[in-house]
Amino acid sequence: MRADRLVSLVLLLRQRGRLSAVALARELEVSTRTVLRDIEALSTAGVPVYAERGRHGGFALQPGFRTREEIGLRVDEQPLRHVGRGVPVALGKRVDHLEHGRQAPEEVPDAIGGEVRRAVFAGHRLRIRYAAVGRAPAWRTVDPVGLVTVRDRGYLMAVRSGADRTYRLSRILAAEELAEPACRPDRVDLDRAWQERGRRFRSGGDHVTALVSVAPTRREDLVGTAVAVLTEETEGDGRLRIEVAFQDARHAEWALWQLATDAEALAPQWLRTALRDRAAALATRYG
Repeated sequence: MRADRLVSLVLLLRQRGRLSAVALARELEVSTRTVLRDIEALSTAGVPVYAERGRHGGFALQPGFRTREEIGLRVDEQPLRHVGRGVPVALGKRVDHLEHGRQAPEEVPDAIGGEVRRAVFAGHRLRIRYAAVGRAPAWRTVDPVGLVTVRDRGYLMAVRSGADRTYRLSRILAAEELAEPACRPDRVDLDRAWQERGRRFRSGGDHVTALVSVAPTRREDLVGTAVAVLTEETEGDGRLRIEVAFQDARHAEWALWQLATDAEALAPQWLRTALRDRAAALATRYG
């Protein structure tokens, strides 16, 4: 159990930077005395944790610190990092935490993030109130598999009623760790699972994907309405070329229309045609 807590402590410091002993104790649900003992144990083990004094002081990891088991991978031609690969959890099961790019700045309430993280690392089922795009928030019980950070978005990979599911952390309105164990594989290879889910997502269901050229100042408006960001690169003129997924054709047309000339749908052609016809109709009305 202590090994789980030490890994969770390191992940907290990696994801949030400097944290006080009180904040760490609250997240880990232990006393500040236990946190101080854990910090000492990490330092003894060679983990570069240091203390900063003062009003805004706390504990932090040395910049650039990489765990011994951290390895570099590539998914969709973008760099990925494994953090805490093979972390032991309840019932002898293991789980990964996968990061893609920089640490996620997306706002997720501490209470929700902490509850999700505890369920993942403890191997327990999780009850969440989730607000899917275009749908009313609803409660659902899932078996958490792992946490993934892709660019600036955090996701929970889980299984629900035997089917793979991916939930964006910022859309989880409430979370409750349950006592019953989660039904998940003995070992999870998150990078592989993420690739497989991405391929299934792009090729199945009613979801549609679009390649969009967007002004950097409107990037957040675009990705904030999308279901997922699949690829992203910077064009020669400084604009961003982003492949995004939408719930359906109507959702895609609505999202691009909101951005006016700050975004251009490069593909598919039917989306370009739909936006052109809508703009022409508007111009005719006000002509």
